[in-house]
Amino acid sequence: MSSPALTVEEALARILAGATPIADAQRRDLLAAHGQVLVEPLAAQLTQPPFNASAMDGYAVRAVDVAKLPATLDVIGEAAAGRAHNGEVTRGQAVRIFTGAPIPAGADAIVIQENTVRDGNRVTVREGTTDLEHIRPRGGDFGTGESLIPAGRKLTARDIVLAAAMGHAALPVRRPPLVAVLATGDELVLPGIPPGPSQIVCSNTFGIAGMVRAAGATPRLLGIARDTAESLAEHLDRAAGADIVVTVGGASVGDHDLVGPVLKSRGMALDFWKIAMRPGKPLMYGRLGAQHVLGLPGNPVSSLVCTRLFVMPLVRALLGLEPEPYRTIEARTTVPLAANGPRAHYMRAKSRRTGDGTLQVTPVSNQDSSLMRPLADADCLIVRPIGATALPAGALVPTVDLDF
Repeated sequence: MSSPALTVEEALARILAGATPIADAQRRDLLAAHGQVLVEPLAAQLTQPPFNASAMDGYAVRAVDVAKLPATLDVIGEAAAGRAHNGEVTRGQAVRIFTGAPIPAGADAIVIQENTVRDGNRVTVREGTTDLEHIRPRGGDFGTGESLIPAGRKLTARDIVLAAAMGHAALPVRRPPLVAVLATGDELVLPGIPPGPSQIVCSNTFGIAGMVRAAGATPRLLGIARDTAESLAEHLDRAAGADIVVTVGGASVGDHDLVGPVLKSRGMALDFWKIAMRPGKPLMYGRLGAQHVLGLPGNPVSSLVCTRLFVMPLVRALLGLEPEPYRTIEARTTVPLAANGPRAHYMRAKSRRTGDGTLQVTPVSNQDSSLMRPLADADCLIVRPIGATALPAGALVPTVDLDF
């Protein structure tokens, strides 16, 4: 008797149970570190700003000299960003100053240029008040030695800006998981090659590669294995060193489905091979030594939905991030939805925001798992749980994004 199909939640829990973060770290320059995961806290090597700096264009003065207005002062020099005034401001003096310039010695206030009138080497402050916010104090952002970016952070562009300002040219990040992706089937040819009789173009692997890259992994396409044990073994040899091996097609239990037997012969410990979901029921998972092995269905929609629900969370777990398997967003369906059966249904859909900010979703017209055009039109999945009752238009439904 075959074992019952797992729910999506049960299957994902079993996949993630053995997923420990990759220990390898590497130093990458700032450009390459973007989107990577920091492996140790990052401390500032500099103080920012490194000096008291002007936040406005105007004049650096002594506050006591402009306590009563109008006040006329002697202009003794100029300070600009990258070019300091080296003299000292004393009684009755001012220095013309621009945004970002160091505050000259002796000055403790900035008067903005809009409140002044210049006449040769003298300036009259007509009105306004001295405002401490016009001076950016040394270390007002951060100081040397402060820990500013925590370990485990997936580095955004904002983090990269901060790291650069902190004085770092390269950052210690976790090695991205390597995901080997193998298509299988005599019927497949690579894009650009005219299909022969009974053949179609292999498309799934390129979408899978894009999705795992979006999750933070490095994809490696292994090509197309033919429906022989020898071809499968030869192609699987190229997966050496991969953290995750993803096969596409041939992982079911039909007479021509060789992926499972070949992997078992190589030592794979099979965990499960079917899930109570559609599309994507015949999904296989096992471990081959340290490698996580996922056998995805061959239908394009099935393979990409399974990548979204299982492979991408696994990549995040190997990076040490929260897997976020079900960060669903509620939306209102624009059409009635039929009752669902014994398998969770992940329906391709389009989303839009209305004028009042309501998120609406509309299922694509044809949910056939072999059709790629509706897949390209969709930007999310409507999640219909096992045994879900029929819903009217306007009902709230959970959705999973597909915008990668």
